[in-house]
Parts: sequence; structure tokens; C-alpha cells
Amino acid sequence: MKTKTLILMILLLSIGKIDAQKDKFIKQGDLDKIYKSLEIKHGSRAMFRYERGVSQAANFWTKEDGSIEDFEKFCLENFVSNDNELALLFSRLELNFEKLYGNLNTISVQFKKPLHLSGYYSTVVDNEFGGYNPFAHLNDDFFNNKIAFKIILNFPFYSLDEKKIAGENWTDRDWGYARLGDVFSSRVPSLLLMKKSEILSEADNYIANYNIYLGNVFDNSGKHLFPKDLALITHWGLRDELKSHYADKKHGLEKQKLIYNVMKRIITQTIPQAVINNPNLTWNPYTNKVFDKAIEIDAEREADTRYEYLLDVFKIMKSIDEYYPNFPTHINRKFDMEMEMSQQEVETMFKELLSSKQVHSVAKLIEKRLGRKLQAFDIWYDGFKPRGTMSQEELDEKVLALFPNNATFTVYLPKMLEKLGFSKEKADFICSKVVVEASRGAGHAWGARSKDDKAHLRSRIGENGMDYKGYNIAVHEFGHNVEQTISLHFVDNYFINGVPNTAFTEALAFVFQKRDLELIGIENSDALQQHYLALDIFWSCVEIMGVSLVDIYTWQWMYENPNATAVQLNYQVNKIAIEVWNEYFAPIFGVKNEPILAVYSHMIIDPLYLSAYPIGHLIEFQLEKYLQNKIIGDEVLRIFALGRKHPQLWMQQAVGEDLSVKPILNSVDEALKYIK
Repeated sequence: MKTKTLILMILLLSIGKIDAQKDKFIKQGDLDKIYKSLEIKHGSRAMFRYERGVSQAANFWTKEDGSIEDFEKFCLENFVSNDNELALLFSRLELNFEKLYGNLNTISVQFKKPLHLSGYYSTVVDNEFGGYNPFAHLNDDFFNNKIAFKIILNFPFYSLDEKKIAGENWTDRDWGYARLGDVFSSRVPSLLLMKKSEILSEADNYIANYNIYLGNVFDNSGKHLFPKDLALITHWGLRDELKSHYADKKHGLEKQKLIYNVMKRIITQTIPQAVINNPNLTWNPYTNKVFDKAIEIDAEREADTRYEYLLDVFKIMKSIDEYYPNFPTHINRKFDMEMEMSQQEVETMFKELLSSKQVHSVAKLIEKRLGRKLQAFDIWYDGFKPRGTMSQEELDEKVLALFPNNATFTVYLPKMLEKLGFSKEKADFICSKVVVEASRGAGHAWGARSKDDKAHLRSRIGENGMDYKGYNIAVHEFGHNVEQTISLHFVDNYFINGVPNTAFTEALAFVFQKRDLELIGIENSDALQQHYLALDIFWSCVEIMGVSLVDIYTWQWMYENPNATAVQLNYQVNKIAIEVWNEYFAPIFGVKNEPILAVYSHMIIDPLYLSAYPIGHLIEFQLEKYLQNKIIGDEVLRIFALGRKHPQLWMQQAVGEDLSVKPILNSVDEALKYIK
């Protein structure tokens, strides 16, 4: 690394040292002796790197790995001081890890297909293969064969503060060295990693098969408001159906109220077990009565299953805490390690936006546009989008005609990129690296881990083709695939492939999703389009920031109450959701004690992922502003080839400013001057 960077790094040394683990085998006196031996062999030029590498390797070395003398010999024989030799070692590791990660990822994709994709018949081994983690033994194997120790010794770990400060002066190769240092920052036993995969897979399978047959749901007047065969997954399908009815002036509101009451039954776990994924019973969610061929039947509620899965996820995450010396809780790992943004930094941004005067102003505008008092579910108001004035039927008809199957959608993908300004060559290349598949769940994108593999785009595709909701999700997931492909194939080195955190890939997915109608030839020539965009992104932030706070506070409570039962967790999640609602939303909506913020399925299957969405929306907004009057394809290629650097450094290099809520608040003020 550059000399001036090294001087700064030495000053920061105390920040980045890994705290000693319990019963540390290698003592400080042993380390001092090894440092002296390395100085004699290599001189003082590489002192910073070998002192850090040795001390970090010592944190993971146990008696089973060898004696103290063995450790000293290992360090003397395996430390690489010559810069050219270090670069050659890095290149070899690039090739080997790409091949390793790529093949293990391919195994994982294949094993999960019966759980993730429609059209697969079920067998008795599907859950076990789906829950199997091919990566689980990697840590054990590489510590046992000493590859992990060789990497730690030569490519040490840097703390979040160091990456923030020193990283500004790093080259892409320096960042690659630092990212390689992140690979072995823990030594979690493979059995725990396998168990973690099994539990997350079981939770995912629970949610993927949690469908509500809305055609069988009726209101207090006995009306069935939805098509007979309409089955929707929680929460995504229910939410998107609710959003789609803002354009329905005749029955839209009563449909939305009916869906919201279904959601509340799911959140509180008062939903009858018998109506979940069952096309044969009818149900009134207001009274909670269930009928079989017009005869009322006894139906027990779902037995806190939602919260049992959440507890299981918490317990497995907590069980691996002790193996992360720098990140001792899952909360630390999610924010400081994965997002590389502290929980306090993220929470402060959320509260700043939720407490802003702009929330009140936009809420008043929505109320005026709806011509009624706001309801709790109006956190999903969809009227700032161009499709907010189009009926669901029109959209479905248009999309179904275009995409009767996944093959027709696949063929259309390059045209989408060309519409966004990608050259034909680049569009064809990116799309050649994407496979479209029909999803069992709501949809997702699964990236490749090696250049000879392909990314997977999953969305719901029915027997008659892809409807608008499926298409809208597919465009979002395609945005992920585009990021995944660019940030794998066009970065400087393998170890910086990707983006700083998942919020950044969400940002590009949102950029694509906003243009879903434009991509199928429905142009929006409204001169106020940019103002509508600001309001739309802002209102999305309001909703998902509230949801994210519920997620964060739930995890804090579980850590404070590790022995809680599912019944207690059910009560507490609803309590937290209501408290967040009452603090930030009730003053605006005029209604108290609503639990809606707890409905997101991510809380169950993707622990603490939800904060990526609002951060993604903020990034999206700053991206959108930057992309104005530019060729989107050219800029997307440049920006998403920056690689996985610190988030604020990435933002500076991408759009020339730090990530914050101020740009969107200022733009909302401007938009409110024009939109009435």
C-alpha cells in the first residue's frame, strides 16, 4: 500500500486490532518474540503488515493447530515481504477463490431449485438438500490446512474506521488486499454454519409456501371482492395487490381494507391455520370465521409459527457470536461488518427523515389526492408512479400479451438494456449471463460467483404468462442481475467484486423498477416526472424506514431477552410495531396502535436485511439525480464497476457526494411547490 497510507495505518493500529478471544493460546510475550524474529529476517519496512498479520493469526491459532514453536515457525516461513511476490500470491488466490466460490455457489443454486422454483415435484429430500450449505466446511478446512492462516498473515483485516479513513487513498488493488483480509475474520465451526443454513432454509420454505387465497376471503357484507383463483404470498403478494387498487375508484378502498385485515391476522398470529395455502375454505378476516361449503367450522389459529421461526433464526445467529472477535452480535455483523455503516449511523438517518416536516406535507398531499382520511395501509400509496392512474386489468393485459412465458421475457431483456442506453454489444453480453426462471416465492435474484457462471432471475410466472406484478418484480430483479454481472466482470480484481453492501444493489434494482412501463413502451412525458419521482422515493423511504426500525428494535429485544418464548416474541413484535407507529406515523395518519410495520416477511427469512431497502432508496434517489440528462447505460457500467469499497467512498466516486437524507428532503420541498 502507499507509504502515506501506511503511516496513517500505523497511527490507527490500535483501532484495528482484534480483541483477544477467551483463553488465547498465543500470549503477548510470544508475539513480541515472533515480531523480533521477523524484523531480523525482513527488516522494519514490512513491520506494520507482519505485526498485524501475526497478531490476528494468533487470535485463531489453537493448541490443536500446533505448538507456540510451530506458530513461530509458520509465521517465519509463510510471511511474504516482497511486494512482487505478494502480488503474485494475490493473483493465485484470485483464480482459486473464483473457481472455488463459483462451483460451491452452483451446487447451492441447484440444491435449492425444488424449493425456489415452480414446476418441481416434491420429494422427501428437498428440504435437506435445500438446507445444505456447500460453503459450511470451507472455514474449517482452510484453517485446518493452514490456508486461512497464510491469508491472515499476509493480508490482514482492517477495521471499519480504518477503511473509512485510510481507504480514501487506496488503489483498487489495495482494496482487493483489504477485502481478502475480510475473508477469514472469524472461525465459526462448520456444524454451526450447516445448522444456520438449515434454519434459514426452513424459514424461507415456510414463507415461500404461505399463500392466502384472496378469492375465498369475504367481507362483513358477504362479498367476495377478488377473482376465485387469486392466491397471493405474504407479504409481497398481498402488499402489491393492495397497492394496485389505488386506481380502482369503485371498489379499491374496500379491497384494500380487506387485505389489510388479512395482514393484521398474520402479524398477530390470529389467522386460522386452516386458511393458509388452502383453496377449499372461505374466510371472513373481520370476524375470523371459517366456512367449508357455507358451513361454519371450528378453526384454530396459527400457533405463533411465524415467531417460532424468528426465534430459531435468532438463536442460531447468537450461537455463532463468540466466533467473531470484532463483531460479537448479529447486529454488529449486519451493520458494521456487512453494511459497513454503524447501526447508530443508519438509525440516525431514518429518524431524521421520519421526523421531518416533509412527511407531514406529503401525507397531506396524499390525503388530498385520495379525497379521504389516510388509512394505515396508505404507507403503500402508489399514486406518484405513472401506473398509479392505470388499472390493474390494463397492466395485466399488456404484460401477459408480451410475456406468455419466461422464454419471451428472456428474449426481451437485451431490448430493455438498449432502451436504457446500453450498447447492443454490452446489452447482449450482460443478458447472456442471466437465466430467467419461474419462482415459487415472490421472486429474487441470485448472482453468479464466477465469470463462467450465470446470474438467476426469479419471478412468478403463471400458467397464462407473467402478469404485471410478476413483471414489476422481474424488472427489479433484473436490475440486481445487471449489477451482479457488471460488478463481477468489470472490476479490477476478484476480491472487490460486488458493491459496498446490499443497499447498493437494491438502488439499481429500484432504478430499473421505476422504469418498468417505459421498458415496455409506455412512455411518461409528464414535465413534472422528476418531482413525482422525488415524492415516490420519499414515501417509500417513510414506509420502509419505519419497518426497518421495527426490525432493529426486535433484534435488540431478543438479545436482551434471549430466553423468550414465541408467545412473548409475538406480543413484543406487535408492541414494538405499535410503538414505532405511534411515534412517527400516528400523528400524521390520525390513527393509533396499528401493527402494519411488522408484516414484512424479511423479518423471518432474512435477519436484519430490511435496512438495506431504505438505504437503497436514498442511494437510488442520488443516483437518479446524477443520471438526469446522462446516458444511463454508460453511467451504470462505470459506477457499478467501482467495486466493493467503503459506502461513502463509493458514493463520492459514483455521484460526487456523500450518502444522506438531505438531498431527498430538499427535492421534496421543491416538488411540493409544483405538485398539488
